[in-house]
Amino acid sequence: MAMAALRTALHGRFVQALPFSLGSLRFASSFKAADLTIERNTKCKPKPDPSTLVFGKQFSDHMLTVHWSEKGGWEAPQIKPFQNLSLHPASSALHYSIELFEGMKAFRGVDDHIRLFRPMLNMERMHRSADRSCLPLFDKGELLECIRKLVEVDQDWVPYSQDASLYIRPTFIGIEPSLGVSRAGQAMIFVIIGPVGPYFATGSFNPVSLLADPSFVRAWRGGVGAYKMGGNYGPTIAVQNEAVQKGCQQVLWLYGEKEEITEVGTMNLFIYWTNENGERELLTPPLDGIILPGVTRQSLLDLARAWGEFKVTERTMEMKELLAALDSGKILEVFGAGTACVVCPVGSLLYKGKTHQIPTMQNGPDLAKRFYKELTDIQYGRVASEWAPSVV
Repeated sequence: MAMAALRTALHGRFVQALPFSLGSLRFASSFKAADLTIERNTKCKPKPDPSTLVFGKQFSDHMLTVHWSEKGGWEAPQIKPFQNLSLHPASSALHYSIELFEGMKAFRGVDDHIRLFRPMLNMERMHRSADRSCLPLFDKGELLECIRKLVEVDQDWVPYSQDASLYIRPTFIGIEPSLGVSRAGQAMIFVIIGPVGPYFATGSFNPVSLLADPSFVRAWRGGVGAYKMGGNYGPTIAVQNEAVQKGCQQVLWLYGEKEEITEVGTMNLFIYWTNENGERELLTPPLDGIILPGVTRQSLLDLARAWGEFKVTERTMEMKELLAALDSGKILEVFGAGTACVVCPVGSLLYKGKTHQIPTMQNGPDLAKRFYKELTDIQYGRVASEWAPSVV
């Protein structure tokens, strides 16, 4: 399938209708990558040893910025030396969380080419988040080309390692200097990048333990759980700390009186089991407004459907159904999926004072490992795929 056709086919799965119109913002003209200017950093930093990398602590020599105002529209994008931002103290992002971001990676392949992984899906999700945030719209392809150029400028920051990668953080903030709760009349996109190490320090799968507490909710229907906004993340930190205090590593987010299973930590959740009809089935919650449409999530679904070896279902599972399936020995593997780790196995679940063991590791985990190998083979160029376009 051609890349354009793939994007078209997948776009429909990600789009979520908005119940309102944003008026003229919807038709805002975009900045152009052809207008991009580059100011080179004359004081480049030494590159870190890939074996010492942790997540989100080190950054490259350059950044991308694009400013917008209601009066002047989009300005020309700029790549310039990495530096602090200068913001008015009343900037709307600081007070009312008019802010969104994306998370994506660049990988140095076995052939020394640098690849992104399904980057247009990130651009489409960022565009939807901007729409929902009343921030100005932009051309997704133009932003992606600006990001590609930033990676090219800082290509030496992409680790020479297949256990590390370059994390890319596009961010979009309202910078209206006003304390009024209203649509931002000034905004800025900025993109920062930096090398990150493996999610698992040992290079192997380490199962995580989960706290499931129905008194905490990550998102709700009619809210913004399906959008990648900073306001969805900050409030989860206290619950994560609660989990750690109870001996767990992550949170299994439940929703509503029926305690629907939604996400695990900041990852999408997958359950591989033998269903009530005796069929092997991969199940994940549907994109019903409270689930973030993850790129890794979509990729696992696409791979599983292409394999055609077991049933693949997007539907709601309630906590009582999961516990019953665990008690009857039907659960084979439970794992999270996201950009940071690809897949993350789950080993146990603490719910209402009782710890339930999950046999993910006892079962390999064959499926989770297979997904991990398939995706990383694509990302690092060991297997050719249109999902991982070479950008440098």
